[in-house]
Amino acid sequence: MTTTAKPRKRPATYADLEAVPPNLVAEILGGELVTHPRPRPRHGVAANSLGYELTGPFQKGAGGPGGWIFVTEPELHLGENVVVPDLAAWRRERLPTMPEEVGITIAPDWVCEILSPNTAIYDRTVKFDIYQEFGVGHLWYLDPEYKTLEVFGRGEEHWQTLKTFGGHDDVRAEPFDAISFSLGALWPYDPPPAAEGT
Repeated sequence: MTTTAKPRKRPATYADLEAVPPNLVAEILGGELVTHPRPRPRHGVAANSLGYELTGPFQKGAGGPGGWIFVTEPELHLGENVVVPDLAAWRRERLPTMPEEVGITIAPDWVCEILSPNTAIYDRTVKFDIYQEFGVGHLWYLDPEYKTLEVFGRGEEHWQTLKTFGGHDDVRAEPFDAISFSLGALWPYDPPPAAEGT
């Protein structure tokens, strides 16, 4: 009995990524071209709201220490991977000038992925490992459907779970623990929690 080996699939190239229709988000993860549709409005509102909470104190220095640069959906070139997180930030000394090219090759100090049914499997597996391998300092998973925030810090070999928040918790989390904000501010269509004693 003879068996025929299947031809090895060639790794995806940047040309493959550029050929993807503009209505899709495209990434190259571990040599595989991965595409998914643009996120639902709930996803976008949560990302924008989180960016609002953090950029004032940490980029502009309004009520916080400043010293950071935030980018929405940057195209990160990490080795052979092309990764597009929902939000990313660099300490200003690590990204002292604004890159002119599309692909940023300096790994962020912080990444936040907004989880959705189309992307969670990649966010929690291959992208989780890529961020660890290339030296991202902190990783947040924000889930607008379940209203949770998971905070990870980079250890020598593995991510360490630092904290999990839910609902309308007050969030004070690394690397932005100089301030706190209400997680409920990221769900603007939710009614505010009832005051105690009413």
